[in-house]
Amino acid sequence: MPLTDIFTKNTKHSGAPAGDKHTDGGGMYLLVTKAGKYWRMNYRFAGKRKTLALGVYPAVSLAEARQGRDKARKLLAQDIDPSAAKQEDRQATATAAANTFEAVAREFHALKAGGWSEGHATKWLRMNELYLFPHIGTLPLSTIKAPTLLAALRKVEKKGILSTAQDLQAMAGQVFRYGVQTGRCESNPGVDLKGALQPHIAKHFAAILDPVEAGAMLRAIDAYTGQPETLAALKLSALFFQRPGNIRAMEWAWIDLDGQMLTIPAKSMKSSKHEKANGKPHTVPLARQALDVLKSIKQLTGHGRYVFPGARTGERPMSDGTINAALRRLDYGNNEHVAHGFRAMARTMMAERLSGIPQDMVEAQLGHGKKGPLGSAYDRSEYLPQRQQMMQTWADYLDKLRTGAEVIQFKAA
Repeated sequence: MPLTDIFTKNTKHSGAPAGDKHTDGGGMYLLVTKAGKYWRMNYRFAGKRKTLALGVYPAVSLAEARQGRDKARKLLAQDIDPSAAKQEDRQATATAAANTFEAVAREFHALKAGGWSEGHATKWLRMNELYLFPHIGTLPLSTIKAPTLLAALRKVEKKGILSTAQDLQAMAGQVFRYGVQTGRCESNPGVDLKGALQPHIAKHFAAILDPVEAGAMLRAIDAYTGQPETLAALKLSALFFQRPGNIRAMEWAWIDLDGQMLTIPAKSMKSSKHEKANGKPHTVPLARQALDVLKSIKQLTGHGRYVFPGARTGERPMSDGTINAALRRLDYGNNEHVAHGFRAMARTMMAERLSGIPQDMVEAQLGHGKKGPLGSAYDRSEYLPQRQQMMQTWADYLDKLRTGAEVIQFKAA
């Protein structure tokens, strides 16, 4: 006699050690034990008696259990073992879960993060977690086509963060290429999205590039009435043209006043994790004017670790907004000149105003990955005299600008 919903709900375990079986027909029965109620189906396949689990009551209702039984009987009619088919479905589900965009992206990240800088690795994963995983993270990689990926990127684009949308497109491309390489998908849909997103027009760091305006700014810096450490940081930013992070985090251990050299460890440079661990330090020859600034500030901070210690504690360097705040105090806003702008100022003026200085040497001194055919050569010690002369020529040129001298192009000594 077929089971009913009321009977299924109310029946209790009789206490029999093997449990109580209540048949429903077609091999299906309800097994009631002390632990709970279970749907089962007995059948024969290839001459062997087998049992198929159809679920646990009440999570699986009587009607749902019957549907499972009927599906199993159809498989048997096709000479397919329902238990084997169930195992294959389970495996397919597990495989699909391992091959979702999020799963493959996290696998790729775990594989590559060791060779990336800590900042890039963190940013890569965080951006995916914020923008892509919520929309395509649960989809199997092989099912994601160009329109699906584009829809996810469009959501970011509509927020007005165009550069982020383009970064995410590149990141997704990395995931799909890895998916192709590992057999999780057959193609990279990102390839078909070339030109689909609105172009992002990069905004360069604001920088003063006119010699007359640069001279006025240098005079304003000289008249700065804030903290002497901040004044020194402003002056050295112009003289060194290094990244603001390297200026503010500069340590006295990096500076050889007698040897007239600043040596920034590779781990402190903007580079990959591998280069930070294995690369060469970045050297900055010190011009006479830079030495004067350093000797002056050493009287104030030379007892500690940092050339520019933080305002609250000497255990940390100057905060990353200090130099820009000082420039704003001098009426140089973020649209006119920022701390990073000293690099562009040096690069441009050396090219346009100081003839005789090889551009590759400037790039090497900027720490731009030793670009150019001679970039790596200029980083070697045998070119140190030329680099020392370049830094002195630049410092002397800044003095000319500061005094308001004629700023026509002149040949480097």
